[in-house]
Order: sequence, then C-alpha cells, then structure tokens
Amino acid sequence: MTKKDITEENKEDVNNGGYDAPSNVNEVEVINTYELEEKAKEVVPKGGFDYMSGASGDEFTLQQNTKVWDKKGILPRVLADVEFPETSTSIFGQELKVPFVMSPIAAHGLAHQTKEAGTARGIAEFGGSIMSISAYSGASFSEIEEGLKDNKRWFQIYMSKDDEMNKNIIDEAKSDGASAIILTADATLGGNRDRDDRNKFVYPFGMPIVSRYLKGDAKNMSLNNIYAQSKQKISTDDVHFLKEYSGLPVFVKGIQTPEDTMSALGAGADGIWVSNHGGRQLDGAPGSFEALESISKAVQGRAPIVFDSGIRRGEHMFKALAAGADIVGIGRPVLYGLALGGWKGVQSVFEYFENDLRRVMQLAGTQTIEDIKKARLFDIK
Repeated sequence: MTKKDITEENKEDVNNGGYDAPSNVNEVEVINTYELEEKAKEVVPKGGFDYMSGASGDEFTLQQNTKVWDKKGILPRVLADVEFPETSTSIFGQELKVPFVMSPIAAHGLAHQTKEAGTARGIAEFGGSIMSISAYSGASFSEIEEGLKDNKRWFQIYMSKDDEMNKNIIDEAKSDGASAIILTADATLGGNRDRDDRNKFVYPFGMPIVSRYLKGDAKNMSLNNIYAQSKQKISTDDVHFLKEYSGLPVFVKGIQTPEDTMSALGAGADGIWVSNHGGRQLDGAPGSFEALESISKAVQGRAPIVFDSGIRRGEHMFKALAAGADIVGIGRPVLYGLALGGWKGVQSVFEYFENDLRRVMQLAGTQTIEDIKKARLFDIK
C-alpha cells in the first residue's frame, strides 16, 4: 500500500469531527526523544496531542517515570575488550535484533492518518522487533497487516464482559499471527485525565477490534465510556482463561508490586510486564523504574520481565535491563515519530534507540545484553 493509498483511504474516517491528523512521510532527525514531543505538539491537533502526552491527576506519576532514572547511575567498566556491542536477544524463542519492542498504545490515528498501519510499517522496515497491537486500535488487523507484513506481533486485550466475545477476539488475533497475549490489568476504568476532560475529548474514529462489544464503534466516545463497556472485574481467573483458551504465552501488564507478581505467576502467567500505563491511571503510583528491582527479585528468573513507562534514552534502557528487565517497551516517542514522519518517523525512532543503546553499552564496557544484566548500578544521593 502506497502513501497515497493509505492517506486517501483513511483520511475521511480520521478527519471526522474536524480532526486533521498529519499525513507527511519523511525521515526524522532524532537528537533526543524529549524534543520529539515538543515538535509533535506543533503538528498534532490539541485534543489528540493532550490525549497522547497527558496523564492522570497532577501528572505526578508521569513525571516520576522520567525523574526516577536520576536515582541510579551506571558504573562504567574499562579495559573490557568491547567493540561493536551486540544488541540481539530473544524472548519465548523469538529472536530479536534489539531488546526493545513497541508497547501497546490505543488510537495511533490521533498521531497520523495512517494509524497503526503506519506504525506497523515503520517497525517492519526496522526489522527485528515486535509490535504490540492494542485492542483499542483505530485500525483493523488486516489494515495493520498491510504495514506489518508478517513481522512479529503480540496482542494486548481489553476484555469484554462476555467471554464468548473474548474468544472471538483471541481467535482473530491468533489468525492474524499474534504470538503472545498481553492482559492489561491496571485499566479497569480511566484515570482522571484532566486534559481530556478539559478538551471534552472523544475518539474521532472507530475501534474495529472491540467494536463487536461496544454500543457503537467508539467514534465520538470518551475513553471512560469505552472502559465502562469493557470488563472491569479482572482477576487471576482471567489469566487462567486466556492461557487455556489462547494456548499462547500470556503477559500480565500493569504489575507494580511483588505481591501482584506472585499472584500473576501463580495464575500461570508466562511473563510479567512492569508498567504504570505511562502515568495515565493511578496518579501517585511509583515511577515504573522504582518498582522494577523488587519485582525482579520476586520473579527470580522464572519468567521474562518486560518493562515500560518513561523510556526516553539509551541510558534508560540500559538501567532497566541492569535492574532486572529482559525486554524494554517504548511508547510515546514512537507516536511522536509517527506524527512527525509517518512510518519513516517510526523507523527513525527505533534506529535512534538502537544506536543510543549501543553507545551506552560501549561506554559502559558491555558487549552483550547478558553483560548489561550483570552490570552494576549505584545509588545517587
């Protein structure tokens, strides 16, 4: 599908309600990802930008996600015989060229007219990573496949109150090629997102994957309205259900305590996903990195740990891996790259993180991802 085909095919849908998402496709120069946010603000409509960049309450947890990196430093090793660091790793038998993946995020169409298909193509062109597809995607599985083209993907489910409907969604995700299921457990309702309330934000397009259980297709709905029609009462029974029905590895996403880690593993979870939803749910929760070390000690290597919320630099990835993560998830920076350059912008962001991580690995004296996991961090007073 060409740029012309994608933009013309989706423009009428995305622009409903006067929402005019960017449509340009170009490489993006990434000096650092903080600047991407500033630049994206200039091209994305205010309601959409505030939805993507904002968080709940006073946005304390959002700010903590990036501030907490300053509590730990990296002890560099020299005379380490390191050159051309190797970023390859694997998870659930899948080989990756980098230890980071795309975290599941709803409604990419707010950033760009190509929606998740644009993100998917950028990841596919980069190669060697994984796209996590959100059930709250503004694009269908088939539209995403146009860009992803057989690249690896995981599926994140927001469950229906009807398990037969959940089975239907899982069947479609598996048919689409999903190799793992992500149960997001920290979003049984929306956080108090003041920016969205102030903007009276509603989605300007539908959500094809979950439209089968919504009263409507999500167009012109608020996030709280959509959450209210999804399942709120999430328990270990849901982990059992997803494991047994899907036959795929299941992550529990939103873990922030050792106690919930043990509950998830006891319920049969194959992976632990440490995340506070980018600060978008419970304000006052710890910065995600603050929770990682205690969770890693609870896991004791029994299951892979994916970590997200607050990743902005290669140093952040390094610290997360050194503190116990196996894979790192990136989120908002990818959407900002999508807004600024479509699929080429997404590819630019992935390449930035790959190069930045290699730089940190070289300077820290670590040749491989396993070396990072053995690296020492120190407390900053």
